[in-house]
Amino acid sequence: MNNIRIAPSVISADFGNLKEDLRRLEEAGADLLHVDIMDGHFVPNITFGPDIVKRIKSLTSLPLDVHLMISHPRKYVVKFVEAGASNITFHIESEDTPSTAISEIASFDCRVGLSVKPATPLSAVRDHLSQIDRLLIMTVEPGFGGQTFMANMMPKVEQAVEWRAEGKYDYDIEVDGGLDPYTIVPAVQAGAEVIVAGTSVFKNPDLKESIQALRDASAYALYQKAHPEVYETKEEPRVERI
Repeated sequence: MNNIRIAPSVISADFGNLKEDLRRLEEAGADLLHVDIMDGHFVPNITFGPDIVKRIKSLTSLPLDVHLMISHPRKYVVKFVEAGASNITFHIESEDTPSTAISEIASFDCRVGLSVKPATPLSAVRDHLSQIDRLLIMTVEPGFGGQTFMANMMPKVEQAVEWRAEGKYDYDIEVDGGLDPYTIVPAVQAGAEVIVAGTSVFKNPDLKESIQALRDASAYALYQKAHPEVYETKEEPRVERI
């Protein structure tokens, strides 16, 4: 069963035509909307705050997967919950105590995610895996779109799958950074289930085609993984590069 969910990153949308882009994403079959929040301190870039998230929520029925790339996530939990976040993910590298931040997010009946940067070992989050709903493994350095996918993060994804099975945890595994119809293949085969894609979705005017290309590639990846005997060599998915 293909349970891969596609989460287009709104940071790559046309904010001058946001309502239309969000409508087209819904029609294209996106599963959720990834919303990157950057504070200019935790990462060297600034995006937007709760008021814009609230506006985005008013324009779409897609669940909002809010990713806080900020130094003090606890300071803004209430505001992003009130803005309409379905999931709030913060970084283990932030300056707040992880267990406290997790408890505060969960107290609002909001899904809780925890993320790790590429340089951070996955062991940094291990003590919190029983408390979270989503584990986000960054496949680029957070802070900017359009970066190259880091395939060397796939062992982290595989380890997350193993730890989830061993601990009988319930978190899903999300990857973010450089995902397209080609790089989604190793990500899905490693065990990623929620795919954040920005540039590769929005650079094609046909958003439905973009999302379908990701779905086709994920189906290919799962089939190849389930039937390795069919493939003598690793092939790229038979999808048109967009």
